[in-house]
Amino acid sequence: MLKVRNLVKVYPGGVAALRGIDLDVPKGMYGLLGPNGAGKSTFMKILSGLLEPTGGEVTLDEIDVVANPEAVHARLGYLPQDFGFYPHLTGEQMLTYLLRLKGVSAPKGLPSLVAELLERVNLTFAAKRKVKGYSGGMRQRLGIAQAVAGDPRLIIVDEPTAGLDPEERQRFYRLLAELADERSVLLSTHIVEDVAVLCPRFAVISKGRLKAETTPSEARERLQGKIFEGQGSNDELRSIRDRYLVTQAILVAGRNRVRIYVPEGPAPGGFVAVNATLEDAYMTLVNAGEQTIAGPDDSSPEGREAQVDASAERDSAEEQVA
Repeated sequence: MLKVRNLVKVYPGGVAALRGIDLDVPKGMYGLLGPNGAGKSTFMKILSGLLEPTGGEVTLDEIDVVANPEAVHARLGYLPQDFGFYPHLTGEQMLTYLLRLKGVSAPKGLPSLVAELLERVNLTFAAKRKVKGYSGGMRQRLGIAQAVAGDPRLIIVDEPTAGLDPEERQRFYRLLAELADERSVLLSTHIVEDVAVLCPRFAVISKGRLKAETTPSEARERLQGKIFEGQGSNDELRSIRDRYLVTQAILVAGRNRVRIYVPEGPAPGGFVAVNATLEDAYMTLVNAGEQTIAGPDDSSPEGREAQVDASAERDSAEEQVA
C-alpha cells in the first residue's frame, strides 16, 4: 500500500504546491481528481521519487520513498503527462531502449519481453512502425508498456487520456482496468469521466489541499436535493453566477441549460431538482470549497480544519462578489 502523510511542497519564491496531503492508496484503481494547477503533477513526481518534498512522509510497502527513492524504482511504473519518444525509432526499438534505461532484464532476453509487452498493450501490429506514425492512443499504450515492465507494485499515470479520441479512450480504460487487477494504479486526471468509469474510490485536490476522499456514489448521494437545473439567457446566466455555484452551463437551442448548487433554501424560479452527477460533486468541491462530501469526520482535527478552510473560502468568495 502507498501511504502519504502531511506531504508539503513549497517551491522557491514561496509558491506552495502541496499543503499537507494525507492519503492511502490501496490495491486496485484509485483516482486523483483536480483542476490544472491543483498540484497533481507535483504530487506524482514526489511519489515517483523524481522530486523531493519540503516536508512529510511517503512510503510504498513500508519503504521510505523520500529517503530511498532508488529502492522504490523497481516497484514503480510511471507514465508522465508528457512522455518523450524518439520519433525515428520503431515502437519495438523505442521500448527496448526504455527497458535498457530502466535496467529491466528478462530470463528469455529483452526481445522476448518487448514482444510480450507490445502484445499486452495491443501494439504487436505496429512493432515495426516508427513512433512518429503512432496515434495519441498508441503512444500512451507504448508508455504503459514501459511502465508495467518489471511487474511493479504501483503504476502512476498522469493525465493519460488528455487529447485521446473516444475510441482510443475506451481502449485505454480497458487496459488500465486490467492492470489494476494485480497492483495499485494511481490515475491523476482533471477529466471526471476517467474517474467515473474506472475508479471505485478517488480523492480531490485543489490548490494543493485534499478536498475530499470518497467514492463516486457517496459523492453523488451527498448532493441529492441540492442540485437544480433550469434554462436562461446569457444575461440571466450572469445573474445566476452571482448568486449560486454553477456546476454546468451548456447551450441547447440557443439557450443556456444551467445546473446550480443550492445548499439550503429555495431554488430560483424555473429551476427543478435533478439527480446529482459526479461532475456536480467535483465542481462543488473545487469551486466552492464545499466540505460536506469530504471524508474526515467533523469532530476530528482534520474535519475541523476542513470546516475552517471551507468557511474562509466562502467568506473570500462572498467578498469578491460584493
